[in-house]
Amino acid sequence: MPPRLWEQHCCLPLLPTADIAELARYPLGTYMSVNIGYSAQSTEDALALARQFRREALADGRFRLVETVADTAPEGRIALAFDLEDSGPLGGDLDNVELFHDLGVRSLLPTYNHVNPAGCGCLDKEDTGLTAHGRDLVRRLNAVGVFADGSHCSVRTGLDIAAITSVPMIYSHSNFAALWDHPRNITDDQARACADTGGVIGINGVGIFLGHNDPGDRAARIEAMADHIVYGVELVGVDHIGVGSDYSFDGDQFNAEIAAAPENFSEDYTRYGPLQWTPPEDLFGDNDIPTLDEVLTRRGFTAAERTALFHGNFARAAIQVWRA
Repeated sequence: MPPRLWEQHCCLPLLPTADIAELARYPLGTYMSVNIGYSAQSTEDALALARQFRREALADGRFRLVETVADTAPEGRIALAFDLEDSGPLGGDLDNVELFHDLGVRSLLPTYNHVNPAGCGCLDKEDTGLTAHGRDLVRRLNAVGVFADGSHCSVRTGLDIAAITSVPMIYSHSNFAALWDHPRNITDDQARACADTGGVIGINGVGIFLGHNDPGDRAARIEAMADHIVYGVELVGVDHIGVGSDYSFDGDQFNAEIAAAPENFSEDYTRYGPLQWTPPEDLFGDNDIPTLDEVLTRRGFTAAERTALFHGNFARAAIQVWRA
């Protein structure tokens, strides 16, 4: 039987037409964090999506809304929390951290790809790290009980988060630049600094961040995810690696957004063709290709190690970061 899954980041369409039932493609017992906004969303947009998703999840009956760590491993249901991929939806008001926390947000990125009032993004040419506002944001996240997340941030911004946080930080969905040199992937120094806080790095399954973006590369993406997990375990230890697949139920919408506004991304996003993702069925399940769990088993990871990678490590960090 495969381990329980902690999915630290995935995406529904950021639209009122999003269907919460799509999330039931993940196995029962999964904890998942679903994005409700990034730099393009206003405070009102993100709040409306959070409230909509909560209503629909409760009406569906297959989901448990997460308040505490005790809610993250429900029997026979899927645990549902939310994340923000940029501090923009806070509207510059740090008191909104608590407002979003009350609606289920349990992780937040200061920046998404580009500079904002909190700091720099991974696509910026000049990297000045966190601003004074960004430092205050990290302290407020610590106080309220929300993961400070370095994914999509610049190298220095990520290092600054690690230096300032008083609890574990995370990289919810980031791979290693040493294996595939993409600006969205993190350096070894970033990984070590995250681990030194007690944090966890979630490996994603996005083709352009793995070096395997052809539509027929499903199996290659799984093997590449395993490569990044092996690399991370050797670099920082098995206790500091997890899964944040970044699977996008809104893949067509996101690819259309990149095509319509390529200036918001970079050639590192656009030159590979439409983005490809690793679906939940390729992590676990009865598939026509080996799943990630099967590949890691073949590579020698024990049941206890796979339990830590797939669920236990993020759960341990959540105990240290979240507040009752």
